[in-house]
Amino acid sequence: MTQAHRLDCEAAAADCRFIVQSEDESEAVELAKNHMRDIHGKDYTDDELRSEYLQTV
Repeated sequence: MTQAHRLDCEAAAADCRFIVQSEDESEAVELAKNHMRDIHGKDYTDDELRSEYLQTV
């Protein structure tokens, strides 16, 4: 079974239900980083997103 990489924005911003999920980890991180910057005005590094919020499902 293929693994997916998932980032649930609610973990970082309690009022947001945005979820990124992709089989490509780089794509999931990039989409999440763009969402956090564009919607929440927060800049996260790739490493911050990977270590704090990214899950493998």
